[in-house]
Amino acid sequence: MFYKRILTLSVIAAICLLVMGLLPVHGEEEIYDKVVRLHVLANSDSEEDQSVKLAVRDAILEVTVPLLQNCQTKEEAVQLLEENRTLLTETAQTVLREEGFDDSVSIEMELEDYPTRTYDSLCFPAGEYISMRVSLGEGEGRNWWCCLFPPLCLDAATVGKEVAEDACISVGFTPTQYKIITESDKPVYRARFKILELLEQQR
Repeated sequence: MFYKRILTLSVIAAICLLVMGLLPVHGEEEIYDKVVRLHVLANSDSEEDQSVKLAVRDAILEVTVPLLQNCQTKEEAVQLLEENRTLLTETAQTVLREEGFDDSVSIEMELEDYPTRTYDSLCFPAGEYISMRVSLGEGEGRNWWCCLFPPLCLDAATVGKEVAEDACISVGFTPTQYKIITESDKPVYRARFKILELLEQQR
């Protein structure tokens, strides 16, 4: 019985050490503080609403990419987006009207919980990010996510890996943090990201 108890305690200790080693202590939490996400919600899941959602997305990115290109911090990016909220709202409304929709547009800057998301060669861990949330009409349709700052998304795709690295490093990502979002296919990162998702679900 004594040896069985020792074995059980040893297994528990090993599991605890493994989990502690996988928790976000190697750069994931700092990533949240350097990124602004874009979240576009369609009015509904109808084919028409989903199509116009993507048209709005493209128009928003045409404005935000040059707008944010000289920003060095998340705070600068958020301030510029806030200052240009009217312009961005009008941009989205213009697309809707041109496509024959009379849906309303709501743009808010807020913290949102994101699951782990992969964009071509990049993968952002699950967690709470500041997000520019663009809601069209009822905002009840399938949504579209991307990284607005640093500018890593251009319409449906992400920028190339070399451009992405330059963009991330230029706004303060450390090499370790950039490694986290580009090597997520490795088992250690997949495990850590999964733990982050589970922790977020329990909050």
